[in-house]
Amino acid sequence: MRFSALPRHAVSASVLCLSALAGMGASAQGLRASGAPGMSRALEQTQTPELRREAAAQGLRSADYIVAVVNSEPVTNNEVRARMARVEDSLAKEGGQRPPQAQLAREVLERLILEKAQIQYAKEIGIKVDDYAVDQGMEAVARNNSISKAQLLRELKKEGIAEAKFRDELRNQMTLQRLREREVDNRVKVSEQDIDRYLREQRSKTGQTDATVAALNLGHILVAVPEGASEAQVAQLKARAEEAAQAARSGDFEAAAQRFSDVKTTPILGLRPADRYPELFVQSVRSAAVGSVVGPVRSPAGFHVLKVIDKSSDGVPMVVAQNHARHILLRTSAQMNEREAAERLAELRNRILQGNASFEALARQYSQDGSAAQGGDLGWAGPGRYVPEFEQVLERLQPGEISPPVVSRFGVHLIQLVERRQAALSQREQREMLRDVVKAQKTEKDYDTWLQELRGRTYVEYREPPQ
Repeated sequence: MRFSALPRHAVSASVLCLSALAGMGASAQGLRASGAPGMSRALEQTQTPELRREAAAQGLRSADYIVAVVNSEPVTNNEVRARMARVEDSLAKEGGQRPPQAQLAREVLERLILEKAQIQYAKEIGIKVDDYAVDQGMEAVARNNSISKAQLLRELKKEGIAEAKFRDELRNQMTLQRLREREVDNRVKVSEQDIDRYLREQRSKTGQTDATVAALNLGHILVAVPEGASEAQVAQLKARAEEAAQAARSGDFEAAAQRFSDVKTTPILGLRPADRYPELFVQSVRSAAVGSVVGPVRSPAGFHVLKVIDKSSDGVPMVVAQNHARHILLRTSAQMNEREAAERLAELRNRILQGNASFEALARQYSQDGSAAQGGDLGWAGPGRYVPEFEQVLERLQPGEISPPVVSRFGVHLIQLVERRQAALSQREQREMLRDVVKAQKTEKDYDTWLQELRGRTYVEYREPPQ
């Protein structure tokens, strides 16, 4: 469940959904006619393809029509056009080049076919995302865009997107993510030989030059520039970004981020392969020393100030931020869904906050996890050691703070941050972090293979090309 930390002005259908180009966006389900109910099926039954093409050429047709059938479920022209609009909007924001219209239509149609095949398969094997998880997803989208849920709904309404439609799309995205985790992510194993091979490849590829960066940990401050901002507004925001950069160089980066940044999640983005950062960020800090501050640099989103927390030519950092956490986990089942588990954990949280019980005692009594015997203690862990939905919440906590209930692929958690520190990594810990990098690469390859296999098992009937 990965939601982008986007500037306020970027709250749109194209960016609130997981990337359409990456294949994680969700399409509307069923037939969506733009004319009267049943109009699409009436046209499908009474008009030949030649007549329909002729009518379209004359600008006479306004109703939707079916472009493909996936097993027994239709993909409509309106679905393809809506997704194309999102992709085009996203490319425009990122400054990317738009492919020819016919090519984009074909690619979008294939993506929608794959998504429908995955959703259908997820239903067959019993994967469900209940309303509570969707509620949390919406709150995460709003939080990562530094707005309230009410503001999010207002932005969606401005774009003509009903709350129910957005919830359906979000539910589909979360279903796709859970399907991937079950069918691919949880089955990927990384051996010591895999890590050694990765190191050899990196050293051979980079030649260990200072100019090559395999992994980065960056601090980030964003001064957002609204769409359509005047030259005077841009100049004013640039001056604010320059002030932020000066404050970051002179003192505490996190304090500067709290004061200036329009992204209110943690300003430390965490160690990750360089290709998982925007190319603008990588190029901007390529020759910068660890500890230095770069910027402001401009993107379509606004002005960015970057601090090089750590960088490596082979993906191994020397010092990282580590969290010491506890948790209480309740697993969902036919007897207890996510909302019921969350309500139970909320009761436990209130007991702790009121001083009627300790976190450790309740973890020993209630947690359905191997850490229960240790009072829910998870020990010290660096970036990437927890699943994203857990880690994103943990990074926002202050020492001693307890989160509200958090849904993950494992169930529903109550999380407490005990302490946070900067720590030098041992050789073993460095290899464990590399294990995460290698696993991410293997997972992407295995997921692509799995998608091809699923596509091969799916019955697809192509009708009329999308327009």
